[in-house]
This record gives sequence, C-alpha cells and structure tokens, in this order.
Amino acid sequence: MDSHIIIKTPFHKDRDTEFSTLWALQADSGARVRLSSADRLGSIHIQYTAVHSLGRSSIRPRQQQRRSAGFLDRTPQRQRSLGSSDWIRQQRHKAFPNSARSNATAPFVNSTISTNATTSANTTDFSGLRGVNIGGWLVLEAWMNADLFDNTSAVDQYTFDQTDGAAAKLQNHWDTYFMESDVQQIAAWGLNALRIPIGYWAYNNSNTPYISGADAYLEKAIGWARKYGLKVLVDCHGSPGSQNGYDNSGHAGTVDWQSDENLQTSISVLETMAAKYGAASYADVVFALEMVNEPISWGANTFATTQTWAARAYAAITAQAANPTLTIIMHDAFQGPANWTALSTHLNRNPLLHINASAPTFAIDTHLYQNQDSSSSSAALTQPQHIAEACAWSTTALSPDLPIYVGEFSAQTNVCANPDNSTSAGTSCNVAGCQCSADLEVREWGVPLKRATRMFFEAQVEVFERGARGWFLWSWRGPGGWGLRELIAEGVLGERVGEREFGGLCGNGTGGA
Repeated sequence: MDSHIIIKTPFHKDRDTEFSTLWALQADSGARVRLSSADRLGSIHIQYTAVHSLGRSSIRPRQQQRRSAGFLDRTPQRQRSLGSSDWIRQQRHKAFPNSARSNATAPFVNSTISTNATTSANTTDFSGLRGVNIGGWLVLEAWMNADLFDNTSAVDQYTFDQTDGAAAKLQNHWDTYFMESDVQQIAAWGLNALRIPIGYWAYNNSNTPYISGADAYLEKAIGWARKYGLKVLVDCHGSPGSQNGYDNSGHAGTVDWQSDENLQTSISVLETMAAKYGAASYADVVFALEMVNEPISWGANTFATTQTWAARAYAAITAQAANPTLTIIMHDAFQGPANWTALSTHLNRNPLLHINASAPTFAIDTHLYQNQDSSSSSAALTQPQHIAEACAWSTTALSPDLPIYVGEFSAQTNVCANPDNSTSAGTSCNVAGCQCSADLEVREWGVPLKRATRMFFEAQVEVFERGARGWFLWSWRGPGGWGLRELIAEGVLGERVGEREFGGLCGNGTGGA
C-alpha cells in the first residue's frame, strides 16, 4: 500500500526567491519523494510516495529498556540490584529490518573470553566524534537520580518539580552533579565531544510546573567544553506533551507530543535554541542541535507525522541559525536510519535551503542497546554472543547512505563472568567465584568481568567508527556499569579512549570500512 506524507515547510531566510520545480528521488528503500511546488510566500510542498508502507509492517519491533528486560515498575525508590530490573531507563521499542538479528555467522564466535590478550594496548585514530552523554543532570531520570527521588512520590521531572523544596534541591544538583572537573577528566581520557540533554521547559515553561534555570548550567558546560577543546551536541531531550511517555522526556505517562499545539511549541523552542546555539559565537564549540529524543512511532504517534514535523523543524532551525555548518540531528524514532534515507537525501541536497551536499547538515541519531532488549534473545546472550550482535550492527543498524551518529549505547550487558573467563546470561549465577554486572559496583569487579566489559565496548566502537560520524556513550555518571566515570576510574576501559586491548573483534571490513 502506498503511503503519502505531505510536508509544508518554510523556506530558508531568502523568502524572495521564487522557485517552482518538480523533484523526485527513488530511494533504496523504495520511497519516491517529490518536491511538487514552492511559492514566494515561503512554503515547500513535498510529497513522499512509498512503494511499501512506512508503517511497522516491514520492520520487526524490538522492545528496549535502559536496563534488563521486563521492568515495568516506575517506583522512584532505589532498589539494590545495580544491573537488573530496578535501574531501567524505561521500556521502549526499536525497529530494524528483519535481518537485524545477528547469527552464528557473525565474525566473533569464540565461546570464552580470553584474559590472555596482550597487555600492550594498541591505539586507534578516528576522525569523528568520541563522546559521552551527560545524562541525569539537566533532565532528571529516577533510575539515575535515586538520591533526589527517594522519599518522594515523584516519578519524573514533571512531578519532582512539584515536590517540597524542589527548587533548592535542583540548584544543588545542578551545582554538584556535573562540574568543570568532570569535563577535564573527560578530555584527559581522550573524548572530544559531549551530548548534553536538556528539556524544552528550560526555554519555555509556561503553564507547566517545571522549574526553569537549567539553560544557565548548559551555558557553563559549553564554556568548559570550549576550554578543554570538546564539541557539544545540544540535545532537546524532553519535548512538549512527552514524545514517548517515558521519564526521560520529563513527563512519564500520556503521549501528546503530536498534537498540533505541541508540535508547534516544539518548533518554537527549537527556533529559540537555534538562534542562541547556532550563533556565530558558538560555532567553535556547539556542532549540533538534536530536535527530539526518542519519539515513539506507535500509539499516539505516527512515523509519518514525525517525518513531516522533522522537515518543518529542520527548515525552521536553519532559518534561525547563523552558523551554516550547524548539524541538525533527528532521532530515528525507533525505525532505523535506513527509513530516513529519502528525507535525509532531500534535505541535504535541497538548493532552497542552501545546503552543500558535500557537507550535509541533517543527520540521524540511532540508539543501540543490548542490555534491555526483551523482544529478542538478547536477554539470554553470553558476552561473545553480545559481541557478535554488535558486529552485525554494521549491516543491520548503520546505513552508508546518510550521516549517522550513535547518540546512545552502553558498555553494560546483563552477564555473569566466571573465573575461567566463560560468561553466562542473566543477573545471577551459581558458579563459585562468578560475578554478575547487575549485582556489583564497578569497584568490586574482578578481572574476568572487567575484560568481558572492555571487549564488548571495543567491539561496539569498532563498528561505530567504521559506520558512523561519531558516538556518545550513555552516560558519564550512572549506577553500576552505566557510569563511564566509574569505568575509567577502575581501569575497565584503559587509560585512553583510543586504546584497544582486543583488536579486530569484528573482522576486517566490517562496518563499511
């Protein structure tokens, strides 16, 4: 069945240009795109006719959670297991083509994880961005900010900001959770970028209980990043009405982002952000603005509406940003980057928007996790099988046809490591001396668990650095193996980000090299 998306979007700044043309593109996915008309009043009408449905019929959903599978309880109280069902960011769904699952034919098939690898780490270079998310700072998430949510009835930022003393608690949290010393540590480890989530309410909290002021701390972080030579991706992590119903949007529960009013408010906020962070004075440090984080494509949201809105928002941002090289990033809405090829190709080659095809400014963000996949067998994978699945991402999750950033991933998997270096899936084990990442702080990990974690991390970034323009680990701080700060402090990932103890885990040529 054909699908039609009609996009009406404003011109770039030059609204006096009269333009009328027909433009068509046959994308690899089978989507035909036609720019049917444009008028001097500043409207572009774009029609997409898909040979197959752009809905979910051609994809296989993957339910995702920030922690292990099966967590549905939103209690804010901190429980004690570090890796299993209590510290999950929220349930979410991802969708990739049917070939997304890795099989036994993936390059990495060893059944045990060797701890006898060379102790002389190799160093790898990468021309793209190696970064980390500053999650849990300017957008609260109960599983990451247990100290704030304990002894309250709050489940998200929306309800937390209504609790007694919230303003003072937030001020203290903003002052202490992330500081200049953190940026110094991040730069010293060799990372060159930060992805900083912030909610729309930092720029417009009218008729909401949200407490303003987070943008002042983002400003501080941008200054620190400039001082230490890091780039910044400003991520609008929470959108009006909630784009996904999860606490990472700022408001758990009902999804109402795609109401006309909320979509327009989203664009208005992005225009404010673009005018500020897209100014020439920020061009040396702010390289990108992300329009929305993890909008779902089911329930109250439709993927067609999301794509239509993305085109409108992109044009609005480019009209406000003085920096012509500002990258505008859109999350893939759990549909996989390939389903954005047609729109990306159009926006990056549209002469009306004055875009240079050799330097595209529209990019896709995809989030790749394996410790929260409940609709597949990921919850039952050993670490070598997790690594094989990561290697398979080169063909199942990354697309060579458009600019991609891996905006979130984790070094954490729910596995247990045994003294003989074998691993088992899950959050508990009965073998004498085994350790499970779900149960222990990083400082308690032994060599087998550290090596298993490092191997998985190295396999992921090996693929990302062949098939993406950059990656951002989630997150700088977090419980258990979620916190990069702790992983670095305990020597789990090496002294520098480019060090590779286990080279070539995914084989030569994997990931589009």
